[in-house]
Amino acid sequence: MESHHGVGIGRKLAIGKILVMAPPLPEPLDTPLEGSATDAKEKLKKAVAQVSDDLKHRLDKAHGEAKAVLEAQVLMAEDPTIFDAAAQKIDGGVNPGKAVFDTLADFQVQYASLGEYFAARVADLADISQRIRAAVTGVEVPGIPESDEPFILLAHDLAPADTATLDPSKVLALVTREGGPTSHTAILARSFGIPALVGVHDLDTSDALSGKTAIVDPISGDIRIDPSAEEIAAAEAKLAEQIKAASGPKTPGALADGTKVLLLANVGSGADVPGAQEAAAEGVGLFRTEFLFLSSKNAPSVEKQKEEYKKVLAGFPGQKVTVRLLDAGADKPLDFLNPDKEENPALGLRGYRALAANPQILRDQLTALKQAEEETEAEVWVMAPMISDLAESIEFVKVAKEIGHTQVGIMAEVPSLALIADKIAPHVDFFSIGTNDLTQYTFAADRLLGSVANFQDAWHPAVLKLIKSLGDAGGANSISVGVCGEAASDPIMAVVLVGLGCFSLSMSANAIADVRSELKKYDLETAKKAATAALDADSAVTARDAAMKVLGY
Repeated sequence: MESHHGVGIGRKLAIGKILVMAPPLPEPLDTPLEGSATDAKEKLKKAVAQVSDDLKHRLDKAHGEAKAVLEAQVLMAEDPTIFDAAAQKIDGGVNPGKAVFDTLADFQVQYASLGEYFAARVADLADISQRIRAAVTGVEVPGIPESDEPFILLAHDLAPADTATLDPSKVLALVTREGGPTSHTAILARSFGIPALVGVHDLDTSDALSGKTAIVDPISGDIRIDPSAEEIAAAEAKLAEQIKAASGPKTPGALADGTKVLLLANVGSGADVPGAQEAAAEGVGLFRTEFLFLSSKNAPSVEKQKEEYKKVLAGFPGQKVTVRLLDAGADKPLDFLNPDKEENPALGLRGYRALAANPQILRDQLTALKQAEEETEAEVWVMAPMISDLAESIEFVKVAKEIGHTQVGIMAEVPSLALIADKIAPHVDFFSIGTNDLTQYTFAADRLLGSVANFQDAWHPAVLKLIKSLGDAGGANSISVGVCGEAASDPIMAVVLVGLGCFSLSMSANAIADVRSELKKYDLETAKKAATAALDADSAVTARDAAMKVLGY
């Protein structure tokens, strides 16, 4: 038997045969253009249309996070600047395949330098490059293998368009060499409820492993290849226990001693509401509102915003819906919000800073949300993203209260806020911790950049100590402290977060069942002991190991 280690996503074991995804297309040769440039450009035009049609077909089958990823890819594939740039290279004598490759490579470099939102699209561009080149040359683009039986998929990495249309009934688990806990593969695996291992850097993704049996354990972060019959039997027994626990009654979240832990869903639009309802989410812990703004050339009207917000609020009568105001600005450029180019957009005019610089957009959104609340039965909690200090906190709360909101909080994503949480807590109604950005800013490591993915781990004691300071401040001031980042989807981390003082956890709907069943196994005292053990560790790996030891793993 051989074993490899990576970052685990989810809780459920997977046991099955391996199928290996074909490697990416190689870089095309710089051979001279054959035939006329006119014919080559026409061939390219047809290839782009073919790729666009294929992505739209996939889009029709997608939903939630997957739908958002594919929508972005369709827009990119149809971007005329990409076609025009490649056409210019063809006019210069470059063959179509090479022209597409070089053009998309240039765009990837540009996107990587434009901040988090565009950096997240680099993988999308690489996938579009693959698809257009395959269409131009008449070869099959590497994709998910077809199989009549369920399988464990091994890949160097997964293209967003492939991950977005996975069949959860066929794919038992995903295992990739690349990626981190906030990569597209990880996020979409969580949204589908598929266990995954990412960042398994020593994994052999040649076809040599196809057909071999493997056990994927996301809790330990291991894939075991060619296990013994005894190991398979033990894994099957453990899997049966996990399935039984996760399929239990959809009761409100709580620890074994009855301590309440709100289990909420992350949603991006009304399309995500049915999944949250099916999972028995106790409300919404993160309603992302960017979808309305990022697709508009002008700020949407109060009326248009209100109608869209009602589509989500109507699904949660009598429950809270926590709304994150527009999280855009320099890292998600909007001409009507912040048209100026910035050298370091991740540290620029983003989140609340951009809203404060555009007070009418801020007031319009708050007004639309208040009107939507009045026309539904949901309880709206509003929060501002990327708040950095006390002055910003007080300023935002004042504006929101003037407009009529009663529950006004702030997102804790910047270390400076966590460090003075005791000063800020008396002035707000709640904290909501965005662990993805909090980790990114703690380590000055782009959470979407593969080369520094090893830093993007909320298990690190440096991040846990910041979370504890927020939990302590919330407890001392009797305000709610919750987590809405990807960390809340990790069942073991969820227990630790409760031990740190976070009694509200928001996640992808498909993660709720696993988190619910894990929380029921421990009382508050045990959760606190696991949190203390993790805080006393010296790295993310040792912190997780220490917590798991306390919890009996």
